[in-house]
Amino acid sequence: MAYLRFTSNKICPIFAYSLRKMIQSIKVSVDAVVFGYDSEEGVSVLLIKRRFEPFQKFWALPGGLVKDEESLEQAVSRKLKEEAGIDVNYLEQLYSFGKPGRDPRNRVLSVAYYGLVRPKDFQISAQMDAEDVAWFNIKKIPKLAFDHKQIVELAVKRLQGKIAYEPIGFELLDKRFPFSDLEKLYQALLGRDLDRRNFKKKIMGYGFLEELNESTHRGVGRPAVLYQFNKKTYFDLKENGYNFDLFL
Repeated sequence: MAYLRFTSNKICPIFAYSLRKMIQSIKVSVDAVVFGYDSEEGVSVLLIKRRFEPFQKFWALPGGLVKDEESLEQAVSRKLKEEAGIDVNYLEQLYSFGKPGRDPRNRVLSVAYYGLVRPKDFQISAQMDAEDVAWFNIKKIPKLAFDHKQIVELAVKRLQGKIAYEPIGFELLDKRFPFSDLEKLYQALLGRDLDRRNFKKKIMGYGFLEELNESTHRGVGRPAVLYQFNKKTYFDLKENGYNFDLFL
C-alpha cells in the first residue's frame, strides 16, 4: 500500500493539486419574476434594461448577487428595490439555475423567485444599474439577457400549474367583483378559454366565493352581480385537507 509522506512546512504536491481541484468559486445570485395582471392589459412581467455589460441595453429580470450577510429572500427584496423601486410582500421560490456559462463573468448559480401583483399598486422607477424598467405583456417579451427567457418560461408554467389546484389571484381583483372578472383573470393566466359554465359551478361549489346582494353596471346589458372571496372559509378548508382542483 502506498502512503503520502508529508514533511514539516511543506504540502505534498499531489495533495495540493487535489485541493485546488476541489476549491469552488461559485457565486450565488437571485432573480425575480414579478407577474402583473390588469384586466385591460392581461398578464405582464416586470423587466429592467441593463445599464452595464454584459448584455448592456438588454432587458432582463431584476436581480443580482447575494451579499455574504443576507438571506436569499433579503437579497431578492433588495434587488427589486434597488433596480425597480418596488417592495413586493410575497415571492415564492421557483427554481435554481446553474448551467455553466450562463453568466460570462463568473460561475453563477441563480435562485429565482416569482410572484403575482397588481401593477397599478406600484410606482416603478429605474435605479442604480437599471437604465429603464417596464411591464411587458408575456406574449410580447423582448429578447432577454442571460438565461432569463428560460426562467420566465418556467415561471409561467409554474403559475399555470398552481392556479389549477389553488385559487390564487383573488388579490388581483377588486374586493367586490363580477364573476366575469374572475373568468377573465383565469383565462389570461392560463392563456386559453374556459368552459364558463363548468368553471363557475366548480368555483361556487367550494364555498369560498360569496355572492353579494350588490351589482354593477358596465356599459350596455344587464347589471352584473358582485362576488367576494372569503379568505377564512378558504383557509379553513385548506387546513382540513380539502383538495382543490379547479379543472377536473
